[in-house]
Amino acid sequence: MDQDQIIPWLLEGDVSIQYQVHRYLLGSEKSDLRERIATEGWGARFLEARNTNGHWGRGFYQVKWISTHYTLLDLKHLTLPPDHPVPRESISIILRENKDPDGGINPARTIKGSDVCINGMLLNYACYFGVDQEPLHSIVDFVITQHMADGGFNCRFNHDGAVHSSLHSTISLLEGMHEYAANGYKYRLAELEKLAAASGEFILQHQLYKSDRTGETIDEKMLMLSYPSRWKYDILRALDYFQAVGFTYDPRMQPALDILLKKRRKDGAWPVQAKHPGKTHFDMEKTGGPSRWNTLRALRILKHFRKEIH
Repeated sequence: MDQDQIIPWLLEGDVSIQYQVHRYLLGSEKSDLRERIATEGWGARFLEARNTNGHWGRGFYQVKWISTHYTLLDLKHLTLPPDHPVPRESISIILRENKDPDGGINPARTIKGSDVCINGMLLNYACYFGVDQEPLHSIVDFVITQHMADGGFNCRFNHDGAVHSSLHSTISLLEGMHEYAANGYKYRLAELEKLAAASGEFILQHQLYKSDRTGETIDEKMLMLSYPSRWKYDILRALDYFQAVGFTYDPRMQPALDILLKKRRKDGAWPVQAKHPGKTHFDMEKTGGPSRWNTLRALRILKHFRKEIH
């Protein structure tokens, strides 16, 4: 397919892709498409997999990737209507059953201390689906205690004394804090906004994938385009965050943008290059082939940063 065929090809995909193409690439809000996400395609399949106890899989965090946690994250990324009752009900169960003494959400019964990465992802979907603010207060309190001196977050900070932030953890917290602010939550918001600014700077200091000490690539896997990302960091996920929050172009993004442009296939689409091992409800796309998810995300990144698409 050539460039003129990319949008029609995207619009042949799942209804969730269709909706987001209209919203993010064509600038039109198709509420009728959004409503259909719950009743057909991927959205309906995820919702149908829910158990009668209000969970997916074996509960909140087991097993990857069919647990309640990761299924709710998938539904959020599909842009299921935020007022849909099923996610709200399941999130309420999570908040009721999994609070740790430190205020965070902790699915582990044998590990003391909440995982800040899990709590960042929970804020991401809980705020998107509009849960009540009060149960989130202790989670916000916990998140603030986990911010590190170098600007980011690391889920090992409160477990084994990590001294350097992790890109994996930091991106999950950034996405969660963004949804918190975007959906009108106010508790300790000014503090979270300062943390988000510092965390974004932490990623930029690494040019999105490089060691701040040696300049070498931290992990080649961070350059591989995957979807769903789960808790894993990669440059496409980071660039998509920066466009989502309306971040102004920074030259430190350019190496990652150059890599993204080079990964475009001759047919104009971007591929799925990696899949994170684990059980899934179903595979939305096949590794190695053209990806509507990654093409959609790449095009909205390039549109935001006004890069020439060719």
